This record gives sequence, structure tokens and C-alpha cells, in this order.
Amino acid sequence: MTAQAPEAARSTFCARLEQVSKLFGSFAALRQVSVELELGRCYVLIGENGAGKSTLLRILAGLLRPSHGKVTVFGGHEPHEVRERIGYMSHAPMLYDELTGEENLRYFASLYAGRPCLTPAEALRQVGLDPGLARPLGQYSQGMRQRTSLARVLLPAPELLLLDEPFSNMDVESVRQMVELLARFRQGNRTIVITTHQRESAAPIADWILRLQAGRVASFEPGSPTL
Repeated sequence: MTAQAPEAARSTFCARLEQVSKLFGSFAALRQVSVELELGRCYVLIGENGAGKSTLLRILAGLLRPSHGKVTVFGGHEPHEVRERIGYMSHAPMLYDELTGEENLRYFASLYAGRPCLTPAEALRQVGLDPGLARPLGQYSQGMRQRTSLARVLLPAPELLLLDEPFSNMDVESVRQMVELLARFRQGNRTIVITTHQRESAAPIADWILRLQAGRVASFEPGSPTL
């Protein structure tokens, strides 16, 4: 049975996973997962370590291919075909500690040469950071590092935003600021998928909560977003 929102037949979907399994040798990280994700919604993936959350996110990002089943995004494309429309923020920051936030983003923006992108300053301002901050990233707080990482992902203005543990090691105030940022980014029909161990942190923006257990969809329930 496919995990989907009510009235799915009349909705426009950003992504579909159909009977997706992912094997690493004899280990099944995902087992026959079927999920449909609507445009403009925020989905929160929860579950214990090893439940398959990060694997599902990497498959949606086009970084992994399923062993079995089918994944389509944006009306029938395979994720690896439209990676420029997908933003993926891994659990690791993927930033350079010796560079400032703007220097980091200037480097990553150079990788998108020839494609329309935000400027580094625009991306930093979108996440509430000062582009003129002269400190190297190694001196940033954890909240500032996470926001810089998010700014990196936002450079190409993705339509599908995939965030792996974005609240990790952040204090309560930093989490609140990140959630408010994500609530704004969801506007304009952007779809957001978040993996987290902190369900209560993501609750204010969760349209749907999907719980994975041992690689399977254990539940798919509506959230109660307040932002």
C-alpha cells in the first residue's frame, strides 16, 4: 500500500517511490517503500538509527540508485536526471573551516557556472547571516554552521529540499530560527523532506510525519504545522 495524503489522485506530486528497496550486500536498508510526496509540503522522517531515513533521502537526491523499485520526481524524471532542481544537505557540513561563510559559498557557486543561482550574499541573507562576517567558519557556532550549510544548498534555488538531521547539536534558539527559515522556504511550492531524531523540533512545520522501522514504512500520519 502506498503511503499518501488524502485525495492523492487529484494532487500534484513532487516525488514518488514505488516498492523501493535498497540492499547493501545482504543488508536491506529499505524494504518495499512506497511513498508519494506532494508539492509544497514538509515531510519529516523519523525512526531509530538504521531505520533507513538517510538512505531514503540519498535515493531521492539521486546519490543512490534503488536495488529494486522505481523513483520519479517532477512528473516522471529519475532524480539523477534533474539534480539541479534538488538540494541535499547531508549530516556532514561539507564546508571549509578555514574560509568565511561568503568564501565558502563563493567556491560552491563557482561549481554552478552557467546556471542561474543566488549570489553568495543573497543565500547568506536568506538564512539570516551577515555576508560581511570576517570570521572563518571554524569559529562559528553550531547554529551558524548549519545555517551556512543550508545557504550552500539554497544557492541553485532548489525545488526539492532534502535535509539530513538539520537540527543536530543545535541549541533551542538555533533550532527555532532554523524552523522559521524552513517555514519561509516552503512557500512557493517548495517541497521539504527532513530526517530527524527530534520530532518535536520539526513539529511546527511538519505537514506529514513518516516513521520508518527496519527499512519499512511503519506509519504515515498528518502533522499539525503551526508555521
